Amino acid sequence: MGTDDKIENKAQEAGGKIKEGVGDATNDDSLKAEGKSDQTAANLKQAGEKVKDALGRND
Repeated sequence: MGTDDKIENKAQEAGGKIKEGVGDATNDDSLKAEGKSDQTAANLKQAGEKVKDALGRND
């Protein structure tokens, strides 16, 4: 997993947490759901990259 990918995935995860928090604070269920979705997507990307790392693939 490249460093750029790690940073991008962590940024997406952090952004999702912020969106979720703002959505929760403002009672905006749509924004809250979008934040959770962003976090899930980032976590799935991270898991996929970890599998590629374990297999020794660099693509």
